[in-house]
Amino acid sequence: MEIKGVEQREREESGRGQRPKARTSPARPAGSLAERVSREGRYLSRWSGGTSGSDGDDPGCCWALPTALLCAYGFFCSVRPSEPFLTRYLLGPYKNLSETQVFNEIYPVWTYSYLALLFPVFLATDYLRYKPVVLLQGLSLIVTWFMLLYAQGLWAIQFLEFFYGMGTATDIAYYSYIYSVVDINLYQKVTSYCRSATLMGYTVGSVSGQVLVSVAGWSLFSLNVVSLTSISIAFGTAWFLPMPQKSLFFHHFSSQQLGCEMKVMDCKNGVAVQDHPDVQRAPGWEDETKVPLNGEDHSAEKQSMQKQKVDIVKVFRDLWRDFLQCYSSRTMICWSVWWALSTCGYFQVINYAQGLWEMVLPSHGADIYNGAVEAASTLLGAVAVVVVGHIKTSWAMWGEVALSLFSLLIAAAVYVMDTVPNIWVCYGSYVIFRIIYMMLITIATFQIATNLSVERYALVFGVNTFIALALQTLLTVIVVDASGLGLDIFTQFMIYASYFAAISLVFLVSGIYSIVRAYRRPQQVQSRPPESQ
Repeated sequence: MEIKGVEQREREESGRGQRPKARTSPARPAGSLAERVSREGRYLSRWSGGTSGSDGDDPGCCWALPTALLCAYGFFCSVRPSEPFLTRYLLGPYKNLSETQVFNEIYPVWTYSYLALLFPVFLATDYLRYKPVVLLQGLSLIVTWFMLLYAQGLWAIQFLEFFYGMGTATDIAYYSYIYSVVDINLYQKVTSYCRSATLMGYTVGSVSGQVLVSVAGWSLFSLNVVSLTSISIAFGTAWFLPMPQKSLFFHHFSSQQLGCEMKVMDCKNGVAVQDHPDVQRAPGWEDETKVPLNGEDHSAEKQSMQKQKVDIVKVFRDLWRDFLQCYSSRTMICWSVWWALSTCGYFQVINYAQGLWEMVLPSHGADIYNGAVEAASTLLGAVAVVVVGHIKTSWAMWGEVALSLFSLLIAAAVYVMDTVPNIWVCYGSYVIFRIIYMMLITIATFQIATNLSVERYALVFGVNTFIALALQTLLTVIVVDASGLGLDIFTQFMIYASYFAAISLVFLVSGIYSIVRAYRRPQQVQSRPPESQ
């Protein structure tokens, strides 16, 4: 190409110590390349680390807008002051449901719907490029709280639980959306922002709910109105999110797939440069930073990308290959097994903890502090997560033993919740339970994600969550559901305590085996004769 020849002459002249001649472009119609360069070039300077003296060239603006909008969505979506008092609301005069109906017939529907929708939502999230599924989550939660206000009867509340399961399953879109619109170097930062937003929203919701009930004397119906209002604000915010152009699996376009040779214009001096690796890694904005230098209309590039058909068979084949590679490591299998098993038990405990508290101290005869307990456990868990992030230890050797010991502490906390008929002891045990789980799941997440790409981390996260929900569904069908054993709440928690004790025993045996093998390996190497080494 002519441009390549010009670049070659420039390199030769610069090698001889001569200054390259200024390049002139042929006359173009007004508004073609020049306008596109001035309009789109600011993205290049942001992704390539360029800075400018003007505010419009601030490199943080490109990722700051979608991150701020997504954090606002996550915050308002999590401000639900009525959620810590859900069981009391359903058992009270507003819905007038019995304990058996709530615990054995209504709550299990959430587990079943979550499991049934998780895998389809996982694929739809990537195929639809996140934003539509984020909107679906907001709409599902709006339907949930609207029905919570006005629906009556067992079937209606069960249908409500289905929509709540949909809202929970689509939560994956919230956490994966941001990866499609920011550079890979910003993943850790924006992930912390998004998770902090939901944490802050949940804390604000729990505290405000407790204050409004205990101090202001608001009714639980009014709390649900506040929750519905906050979720509606989140739903409105989601409409302003930019629509990503790429996704992790179905819409992962590379520069070779575009079918035409592209260059990048440096908008600060108008010189053509080679594709910058940072620009290639800027997902979601890649099509806006690449400008063809042959004078063709920019729409031709978009049309060529739209004509590309998604090879679904290839996507599933790649997913299967990545699945086999991810779970070929013993360390990966170990942490993933604990993730799935513990998450199953965690879901069961938090789903039915309010029911246990209601049995220990009926809410119609005394004040309850569910909101304060939820807020305290969330904040203290966040502190524990920060602390564990600074602990330096060999998790590869001592990780399984640590998982065993902490799982035993979880089992003890659940056992105390179940056997001590004191509401404050139940509250304290619940806080300890959540702190330990949040700390361990953070360690497990870090250990799993250390050597994985974003695509493989999303796959492993989805598989582990699916296995956890499958186990939870099995446990719910046998222990909780009215069509199964339909056990009372105290017997259920005794089973959950035994469940975590079994997890502790399994990882204790596995940890001891790993430590013994690690210590014997150097001795075997030293005992070999010199000629065999």
